[in-house]
Amino acid sequence: MTPDANPDCYTESMLRATVGSGEERDEEDEGEEELRDGGVPFYVNRGGLPVDDETWERMWRHVARIHPGGEALGKKIRGVTDLPKIPVPSVPTYQPTTTIPQRLEAIQKYIRELQYNHTGTQFFEIKKSRPLTALMDIAKEMTREALPIKCLEAVILGIYLTNNMPGVERFPLSFKSHFSGNHFYHIVLGVHSGGRFGALGMSRREDLMFKPLEFRTLMDLVQGFEGAYRGYWHTLRKVKIGQYVSHDPHSVEQIEWKHSVLDVDKLTKEELKKELERHTRDMRLKIGKAAPPSPTKDRRNSMGSPLRGPGSPMRRISRVEKRKSLNPELLPRRRKMAAHCSSGMG
Repeated sequence: MTPDANPDCYTESMLRATVGSGEERDEEDEGEEELRDGGVPFYVNRGGLPVDDETWERMWRHVARIHPGGEALGKKIRGVTDLPKIPVPSVPTYQPTTTIPQRLEAIQKYIRELQYNHTGTQFFEIKKSRPLTALMDIAKEMTREALPIKCLEAVILGIYLTNNMPGVERFPLSFKSHFSGNHFYHIVLGVHSGGRFGALGMSRREDLMFKPLEFRTLMDLVQGFEGAYRGYWHTLRKVKIGQYVSHDPHSVEQIEWKHSVLDVDKLTKEELKKELERHTRDMRLKIGKAAPPSPTKDRRNSMGSPLRGPGSPMRRISRVEKRKSLNPELLPRRRKMAAHCSSGMG
């Protein structure tokens, strides 16, 4: 095995190298790290779906820049009039006798079948400050569109697909690693059930996403990921762990992404173990606390869109108007092209 600079989802090495306008930059607490992929900044589709013409053309220009055969790849895919049909994965369904570990494996299989997004444009905009109900709406859209995704999108999708499993607690688990002068970031969805820990997620690397529900402690789970990073010559520098996420899909709570921030390289093994044990206790305490009530249907309607703060301007063009403005015959073809583009760059 040779060193690989890109074992996970994104890196900060090219953060200051802008691509296009300043709209691609977010504040750190909004997850600025998800704007970099393998050393190259990537775009986020902020206009919703279907993808508007400007974003669509920008994506292909970006593909031409970041892929060695990008321009040729783009011409090859875009020049085909009858692209092969892309199989659409089915959202997992279960029998009453299906065990929790089997259900989690089925969810991970579904996430993997969506494929990792190599296009350089993230199709679903994930703002970490949004309430859970808004993020769950985005997750529903992911299942409808069945487009390739990145690791942060996989975390939101994993929460959505486990909401109906009250015996499974979910929490965000993110990593910062170092390799060859660069810092890399990655995030998965930690899961806890039956006294065991595991994880769901999306990555280029098999051992940096799914972890079966077999780790006795949070320390064991973190060490499992640390060992995977070592296999790619990465040094794990920091681990951020959030709180348990509500199972109420209509909750207006925000996800607590980083309840504990641990400098792994500065802590002894015993100190790290104690910090992770403390965090585990904090998560257990959260279960006993009553979550704020979700708004009723009438109140939700009066609140307006959860995606827009009271001081935010209205969108100039609604999604309905966008759908009308685009040729509907182009939409299935664009989905195929996006999927083929991602596969061709993988």
